[in-house]
Amino acid sequence: MAHAQYLSGLIVKVAAERDKAAFVELFDHFAPRLKGYLMKQGADEATAEEVAQDVMVTLWRKAALFDPSKSSASTWLYRVARNRRIDRLRRRKAADLNPEEPALQPTPLPDIADEMDARLREERVRSALAQLPEEQREVVRLAFFIGQSHSEIAEASGLPLGTVKSRIRLAFGRLRQIIEADEAVDVD
Repeated sequence: MAHAQYLSGLIVKVAAERDKAAFVELFDHFAPRLKGYLMKQGADEATAEEVAQDVMVTLWRKAALFDPSKSSASTWLYRVARNRRIDRLRRRKAADLNPEEPALQPTPLPDIADEMDARLREERVRSALAQLPEEQREVVRLAFFIGQSHSEIAEASGLPLGTVKSRIRLAFGRLRQIIEADEAVDVD
């Protein structure tokens, strides 16, 4: 919940102050997620990339239209992305547009309970990551947040490949223990 409010606050900063740092943070967070969402909706990679960038330009230009009391930042941006994709389809296929096209159907809004569960899981994972030793946290960050392969991490860090793999394995074992212990506390 706090992360969603934080993202909404960044949009408000963009609207009020034309805050470039806030925009960069929003772009880094949302652009890849919007691209993935659009590809899941049937857009090819190039179109998804173009629409995602268009949505982010819209965020910069029309951030003042965002009302955090009516929706979250992600709900607002995903709705803009969906509408932009539909607009593209309409322009391209105006003559032979099929109203039954899945992309033209309203996307159901996410279940609030599912969103709350996802946010809770995200908070637990962030908290658990913070408890890892720095060397384990760093290889997890490089592998799963930056997307580097184990070999790339080994090469960049100068560590043997086996050490990188061991640190990742140990980190995941420790993360599992921390999260399971946290969940057990919530059940009690």
